Amino acid sequence: MDGRKTPLYEEHVKLGGKIVNYAGWLLPVQYEGLIPEHEAVRNKAGLFDVSHMGAIRVAGKDAEKFLDYLLTNDISKMKDNQVVYTFMCYPHGGVVDDLLTYKFSNEEYVLIVNAANVDKDYDWIMDKKEGFDVEVENQSDATSILALQGPEAVNILQKLVDIDLPEIKPFYLRRDVKVAGINAMISRTGYTGEDGFEIYVDNEGVLKVWDELLKVGKDFGLKPAGLGARDTLRFEATLPLYGQEISEEINPLEAGLKFFVKLNKEADFIGKEALTKMQEEGLKRKMVGFELKGRGIPREGYEVQKDGKVIGHVTTGYMSPTLKKSIGNALIDVNEAEIGNEVDIMVRNKPVKAVIRDRKFLQNR
Repeated sequence: MDGRKTPLYEEHVKLGGKIVNYAGWLLPVQYEGLIPEHEAVRNKAGLFDVSHMGAIRVAGKDAEKFLDYLLTNDISKMKDNQVVYTFMCYPHGGVVDDLLTYKFSNEEYVLIVNAANVDKDYDWIMDKKEGFDVEVENQSDATSILALQGPEAVNILQKLVDIDLPEIKPFYLRRDVKVAGINAMISRTGYTGEDGFEIYVDNEGVLKVWDELLKVGKDFGLKPAGLGARDTLRFEATLPLYGQEISEEINPLEAGLKFFVKLNKEADFIGKEALTKMQEEGLKRKMVGFELKGRGIPREGYEVQKDGKVIGHVTTGYMSPTLKKSIGNALIDVNEAEIGNEVDIMVRNKPVKAVIRDRKFLQNR
């Protein structure tokens, strides 16, 4: 199988990881199995190798001003060592990528971007920086990233660090932390709906950090977790996946992510005009949650119908490991998006009854 390897590739193979090609990278989709890994994160803790993610540094006198032009969230309101979720948009309002912005100072930021979009994002940023006093550096190849997620994450990581972890609030970061003696940056962020940390180290140090976390984590129920659980966890927690809930064709307003699009911020950002117009005129499509009433598993791309007419498509669907129900997200005609509305999901080209529901799937667990 062809593909790029993270510095932990051999460890994944040793641990019995089932390797797949994801966005050009050879990564474990699961080790023990999707369900036990998913449940470990919900109840104890899971450890993910997410070194395939991209890291792009933006620095210089105009860094804040440039990022406020490039991104939908209000970068001028960020505090030092804060992390915010945001979008880069095309002029028509579609999404170039969704990403995390890490602020070190008004003149230094790092953007953590999706693996499949690193080159596209870097080219986009380089193309837009004319007229701004900034330097842009793609640091992706030099950075390894681990995601430690779950209710026991704080207790596990505390055993290996030289700081008091509760001092790092959610969506804040700390640089120059020693993790198992290795210099790292830690942020209290994640992609699972649970408390957790993302740990950034250089490629040479990541193996020691990975090994020590697994060793210490044994007493806390920690399991290594693959891409399969990463997707079911983020989906249950209503977190979008680029290419499914958001894309060049699906804008953040349709996806129900208006909170991260600050149409009233002072800076004009790319896509602001188009998104403002859509907001004023009213959206034609809306992302909704649904629950199957009949048997079957909804999958990405399945048609959603009402009275035999196609009204949209499934963006993500699963048998939820936590809720034990077949649920999904779908982008549908806004006129059919009312909660409680019954629709048909075309599962293997056969209609299966479903009901539109709130997308906060975990609220009643």
